[in-house]
Amino acid sequence: MLVLVAPGQGAQTPGFLTPWLDLPGVEARLRAWSEVIDLDLVHYGTNADADEIRDTAVAQPLLVAAGLVSAMALGAYASAADAAGAPGAVAGHSVGEITAAAVAGVLSEDEALALVRKRGLAMAEAAAVTATGMSALLGGDPDVSVAHLEKLGLTPANINGAGQIVAAGTLEQLAALAEDKPEGVRKVVALKVAGAFHTHHMGPAVDALAEAAKELSPADPKLTYVSNKDGRTVASGGEVVDRLVGQVANPVRWDLCMETFQELGVTALLELCPGGTLTGLAKRALPGVKTLALKTPDDLDAARELIAEHS
Repeated sequence: MLVLVAPGQGAQTPGFLTPWLDLPGVEARLRAWSEVIDLDLVHYGTNADADEIRDTAVAQPLLVAAGLVSAMALGAYASAADAAGAPGAVAGHSVGEITAAAVAGVLSEDEALALVRKRGLAMAEAAAVTATGMSALLGGDPDVSVAHLEKLGLTPANINGAGQIVAAGTLEQLAALAEDKPEGVRKVVALKVAGAFHTHHMGPAVDALAEAAKELSPADPKLTYVSNKDGRTVASGGEVVDRLVGQVANPVRWDLCMETFQELGVTALLELCPGGTLTGLAKRALPGVKTLALKTPDDLDAARELIAEHS
């Protein structure tokens, strides 16, 4: 059984969309979406530098657009749910959940891009109130690390499994963490994000996103949709949207998502563009599961072979 996953913020790199523009129709579609959300996705995906695409309000729609472009190139949309090449389940990490919702047929492309644009703007505004950030803890016992983070006033914002937890909080709290690592943690790595996402610092963004969600007309997912909230599958489009709203200020439980993949019988995991992060976690947490990260169109043939073998 094949699981299709979409990465979250931090996966973007300068120019990563450039090779995708060589595929027929991709540039036109990106320009159409750019008009919908008033953001030049082509520029930011090809010519912008690392600082420009680190901006939350830019990074989030850029990642969703990239994921949808690569999903379309694969023919992995919910419209193909009855076809032999349909994935058995879909999930996304953080903002990647919006990509997954569109792939599953819960949201239209335009709805997904409009929602993520508002999400990015609201989270950027919330992040500007206090200087905050996120750092990844590599290694260590999860229970020991979580207790240590709480002692420092930090939130375990992403519990990713495979020995990785991401802490979020003020820059002062993160500096204290760098000086005082939990027992067993090999390394603390500051992430290239501009806020303490999935924490109480994002409370104002939840209200803004709830208001934006009123404009949506969600359909029930046509593919099995696995939620970051608790790793459970969700069969109602309305509940998917409710979870997308609340998840902004609550921890991502990717560890539980991967447990659900196992329960569903996963044999292969394919990560949409810009792939790499989630396949890395899967290689450590899901032994025996084949993985493939979509980085450029050169990876499409291998991805299609994987889909044919495991869907």
